[in-house]
Amino acid sequence: MFYRRWSNVPASSTKVVVAMSGGVDSSVAAALLVEQGYQVTGLMLRLWSEGGRCEENRCCTPDSMALARRVAAQLEIPFYVVDAQQLFRDEVVQYFIEGYKEGITPNPCLTCNRLVRWGFLLDRAIDLGAQFMATGHYARIIIDKNGKIRLLKGVDPTKDQSYVLHFLGQSDLEKTLFPLGDTTKPQVREMAKRKGLPVAEKPDSQDLCFLGVDDYRNFLLRHAPEVEKPGPIYTADGELIGEHRGLAFHTIGQRKGLGVATPDPLYVIFKDREHNALLVGKADQLGSYNLSADNVNWIVGEPPAAPFRSQVKIRYKAQAAWAQVTPIRQDRVLVQFEQPVRDITPGQAVVFYNEEDCLGGGIIQEQK
Repeated sequence: MFYRRWSNVPASSTKVVVAMSGGVDSSVAAALLVEQGYQVTGLMLRLWSEGGRCEENRCCTPDSMALARRVAAQLEIPFYVVDAQQLFRDEVVQYFIEGYKEGITPNPCLTCNRLVRWGFLLDRAIDLGAQFMATGHYARIIIDKNGKIRLLKGVDPTKDQSYVLHFLGQSDLEKTLFPLGDTTKPQVREMAKRKGLPVAEKPDSQDLCFLGVDDYRNFLLRHAPEVEKPGPIYTADGELIGEHRGLAFHTIGQRKGLGVATPDPLYVIFKDREHNALLVGKADQLGSYNLSADNVNWIVGEPPAAPFRSQVKIRYKAQAAWAQVTPIRQDRVLVQFEQPVRDITPGQAVVFYNEEDCLGGGIIQEQK
């Protein structure tokens, strides 16, 4: 099933820790590894949640933890819960809060994957003597003819998660397995049913885990009330048409909730952080040809030697758009799209592809 076997050591002698969440994907990943003869251990993270809201944290509710334990018991594998509450609060939740305070739209899931899963959790896996950590992500790994490890899209285009894994480096991928990379979501659910796993019908989580069913604006008001900082709303030609509650409450491309009445629908096209102003315009004013990004990671370890043409995604669910990517330095790029792209949002990731090959990505700083 895997695109490569890293050594000649038999599966029965290979220890793999599976990051379990109590969901169908990680459960089936564990089941497939057991079926293939690996020595499997399940680890689940106990993440931070607001006081009195533990039941709402979608990643580690008591129900999810109980389901993960049931799956591990059914598979007859060891199962442990690892406390990562303080790390998650300090690195992921605070990153989320600080990003909105700065007027950007952060993606805390990227920080969680980078620092918590492929940082803290991978270290715990190695401490347990594992050669690999496996997750239920839909992505694939191969080795190219030059011996470089490559990250490929999952075969299911509706579930491919390479976008949120663009930060992985060679040393991370060397210790990683993605058992679901060459399967589709319907196939995974069917395998869960066939194996009698209690998570077969569990719905996928759609929201940020620490928000649960809450609106992110309410969360921000509780933890960073200073984000409620009113400012002007201008049209693209400079006309003052209203006042916003705070830049944190708006995202690029937003149409509803602006609190202004106009004959034609208006959208947020720019957040002027320097002047605490919101710029709005019509749908045809949303597109932009250029963006800059930093904190860029290259999967193979170094940037291309020259500008290159690439398929580029600016959000997880966005369609890829053709662009020229120009490395400015090791961790910074300029992206120039061939056609204007809507909703370029500072704080979100921009990720580069060559067909199914994920080349890397970074964090959008500004649209130009």
